[in-house]
Amino acid sequence: MALTASAPPATAPGTSRRRRRRRGYGGPVQGWLYASPTAIFVACLFVVPLVLVFQMSASDWPLLGGNQGVNLPENYVDAVSHRLFWDSIRFTLLYTVITTVILIALGLGLALLVQESTRWKGFLRTAFLVPSALGLASASLLFYVLYSPIAGPFADLMKSWGITFLGTPTGALWSTIFLIVWRYAGFYMLLMLVGLQGIPDDVYEAARIDGASRWQTFRDITVPLLRPTFALTTIMCVTGSLLAFEQFYILTKGGPDNSTMTIVQLIYNVAFQGQNSLGIAGALSVIVLLALVVVNVFQMRAFGRSDES
Repeated sequence: MALTASAPPATAPGTSRRRRRRRGYGGPVQGWLYASPTAIFVACLFVVPLVLVFQMSASDWPLLGGNQGVNLPENYVDAVSHRLFWDSIRFTLLYTVITTVILIALGLGLALLVQESTRWKGFLRTAFLVPSALGLASASLLFYVLYSPIAGPFADLMKSWGITFLGTPTGALWSTIFLIVWRYAGFYMLLMLVGLQGIPDDVYEAARIDGASRWQTFRDITVPLLRPTFALTTIMCVTGSLLAFEQFYILTKGGPDNSTMTIVQLIYNVAFQGQNSLGIAGALSVIVLLALVVVNVFQMRAFGRSDES
């Protein structure tokens, strides 16, 4: 008996067209569905508050009460003419420069240490990274107790030697910097370590064959090839330092005598203490936002030009 191939089942003329249309539209629709939770999250926690801040900065908006009308030029004039505006900017810039230099240098040093070490490599990496798991507010409260001249573990030593960690402007600044370095040094070590591990071993082997010293290898190979990592860490550290708030609010409250007042803490004080003006606080927030955009664009262009050269 002869076998005959059976013909494929007949389909309606419009079936294949409908299937192609469903496959064509399925990709974008699924993409929007996957992206919608993140888009909603960003819109609710970033776009809406940003629009509200711009609206506040252009309005007479007291803390208790709604929008009282347009007050566009006056808010920005009052913000810039605030008696602590320029002092807070100078202190924030000083704190940013010191913190950025120390964290990047220490992070690179710790990364080189844990990369070279063999026996204690795992222990050192864990020990340096553990403080990063602690929240900044919790770490600030911990150091507040350590610095306390009454309940701290060094209270008797501070009394006998006449030491005060938070009682002078210089002591308050460096005590806060020590907290930040303890909290974030391990995190920047991890970023630097990732950059170091991305450098090919062949480059170091060629340098050793050519007779380059350790300093020449570090200067001519490690530092240039770590430039993208330096760019990332610098932008993160500068942005975080310019927006410093929790550590100074918990440790110093801006004191002594407003000597450690950051620009973000000034915004908080204008909004919720003293003037109770959300309009002036919104104007200060817009000024800080624009300054951050300018600083980050400048940093990205500077590192981009250095990469091209």
